[in-house]
Amino acid sequence: MAGSPLSALDVAFLCLESEKSPMHMGAVVTFAARGPVDPAALTAVLAERAARLPKLRQRARAELFPPGSASWAEDPEFVAADHIHHVTLSSLYEPDPLSAHASRWIAEPLDTSRPLWDLTLVTGLPDGNFALLLKLHHALTDGAGAYAVAAGLLDGVELPERTPPRSRPIPAPRSPLDTVKDALGSAWGQANEAAGIASSVVRATRPAPSPVSAPSSAERRLGFVRLPLAELRRVRKAHGGTTNDVVLAVLSGALREWLVNRGHRADGRTLRALIPVSVRGRAGDQLGGNKLSGYLCDLPVGEDDPVERLRVVRRAMTRNKAAGPSRGAGALPLLADRVPPLLHRLGTRTAGLAAPMLFDLVITTVPVPPARLSLGGARLAEIYPFVPLAPRHAVGIAVATYRDSVHIGLQVNGEAVPDVGSLRDAVLKSVDRLLDVS
Repeated sequence: MAGSPLSALDVAFLCLESEKSPMHMGAVVTFAARGPVDPAALTAVLAERAARLPKLRQRARAELFPPGSASWAEDPEFVAADHIHHVTLSSLYEPDPLSAHASRWIAEPLDTSRPLWDLTLVTGLPDGNFALLLKLHHALTDGAGAYAVAAGLLDGVELPERTPPRSRPIPAPRSPLDTVKDALGSAWGQANEAAGIASSVVRATRPAPSPVSAPSSAERRLGFVRLPLAELRRVRKAHGGTTNDVVLAVLSGALREWLVNRGHRADGRTLRALIPVSVRGRAGDQLGGNKLSGYLCDLPVGEDDPVERLRVVRRAMTRNKAAGPSRGAGALPLLADRVPPLLHRLGTRTAGLAAPMLFDLVITTVPVPPARLSLGGARLAEIYPFVPLAPRHAVGIAVATYRDSVHIGLQVNGEAVPDVGSLRDAVLKSVDRLLDVS
């Protein structure tokens, strides 16, 4: 008997999977230990908690009907401990052993015949601290759902139960003709929405090569950037906009600096970012599947004035929000959710190679509640999310705000960008330029 079905968008993420373009999200989460860490005890606790999370016990299983579809099914051979690993790092051979290890770790694809997650406990960090490295396949959930899944591994976090459907009065009997009319009306509305998005996608495609596109590679490098939230709020207070607008302006400045350092012309150029937008409901709707749309935002990397960059970003995001997440080329995930799974099986991997014609990079924000979180009594100190690299993309950026800090996870194609540190430094320099005029 089939379990809960994967949506068409979930299937699309499975179809995009390849050795050089793995479609898992990642997170590097550090904890401030209060004393010696017992790795065996921690991994046992993690295995016990993971075994209680239904999503982590399930694997994707192909179904005969509808053609190309799949459903989630309990893995009869599931053992949580098989997905959990432990490594001890040393700074003797690498100046930043956590970043170096995490870069190798995130490059390894998940086995799609098993439950689609992996967890590594990392000890040996300075001051006796430790880290968790978590992978979740994008077919399993989106960024908002990823927190809801991962939070179940932490101390004292109660996950919301799925909200049961409200009882509704039994409708009056309707004629077969009325039923058919309603079904056709719904299908017509969805078809019109999909056609509108598809038309926008076609109009938004660009034939010119992007300076941040590159042949796909299995090699990855990760960078971590931590910014004080108070500094970004200071910029927002001086110049307006939202904190997310300020982050996008900072990243625009960083990408400008980085392009120039790589020998590319920046003046007069924009880089188009796909910014995923959650269309997920509240509470019990947090745990599964992808519920996404998106905006396209042309980042003003050709503008040297940091305040003007922020103004341009504000105007662009205001227009996107006014139009809503179900319109425009950025709503590509909604379009993918309207495509029959069989078509994803036949053509999505090939279609994914055209991603640079529509957008240059993904910049996503992962929601993290401000509550104090811990594992084994150790306080959660930092949380760096990572977004999968789309085919032929060189850079992907994910952002998470936790308590008094904004954490930015940089993931790059390791062959195209051997030094992710230059992009990290550019982010810090871009913040400083905005602060100087705030």
